[in-house]
Amino acid sequence: VQLQASGGGLVQAGGSLRLSCAASGRTFSSYVMGWFRQAPRKEREFVAAIIRSGGSTYYADSVKGRFTISRDNAKNTVYLQMNSLKPEDTAVYYCAADRSLITSMIRRPTHYDYWGQGTLVTVSS
Repeated sequence: VQLQASGGGLVQAGGSLRLSCAASGRTFSSYVMGWFRQAPRKEREFVAAIIRSGGSTYYADSVKGRFTISRDNAKNTVYLQMNSLKPEDTAVYYCAADRSLITSMIRRPTHYDYWGQGTLVTVSS
């Protein structure tokens, strides 16, 4: 599967953005989807994940209550709605996909075989 992330940009603190990740192929619904981010000089970190049916979601504590992950399997797209953005949310955001579901690993980058190119989110104070 090929992934294309979009929707990043510059926003003031307290603002909102919605990221999208479009996937190629006919089997999108069989993939677990995740969002990760990487700030300058920091390791890539987990943001959110959603299972194939969209019935279960997972969030990093730092974004819980502010970000919402969702998916539209008919459109082969996963979304990340980001509200109440903070300067510390500034990073390149990546979407990721994998066919397997290992809930103990879902927050780790190594769980995912496929990655998009990233989209930059900058939150000004």
